[in-house]
Amino acid sequence: MTSQKSVLQLSVHEERIRKKVWATVSKFSGVTSIAMDDKTGKMTVVGEVDVPVIVKKLRKICNAELVTVEVVKPPEKKPEPEKPIPAKPAEIVAFPVTQFSHPYQYQYSYANSYYQPYDNYRVVVEEPNTCVVM
Repeated sequence: MTSQKSVLQLSVHEERIRKKVWATVSKFSGVTSIAMDDKTGKMTVVGEVDVPVIVKKLRKICNAELVTVEVVKPPEKKPEPEKPIPAKPAEIVAFPVTQFSHPYQYQYSYANSYYQPYDNYRVVVEEPNTCVVM
């Protein structure tokens, strides 16, 4: 379905009825814009909608007549000039860690976990700046 611009003549004399008309038309799927001239009572509805269904719904609220229906052409897109692509900064390449290359290989993080392996092991901490209180 193509986009249509339909003009409806409405007899709206009260603000309450005007609000109902706006709410009813805006609930239709495919409506892209609604405009209403209060002096003449004409409402313009633009979108991919079934106009007779809108008129049928509006006749339950107020007097509604269909004036014109036009097919709206989509606006032509102008080709945009290509923008120069900015130079990317040097990428940091990270090499894969070889000790975790296999998914079922022993991982050294087990030594710090709650369930430690049963092997005899010894932890040696070498820090040159240890504090000694004398």
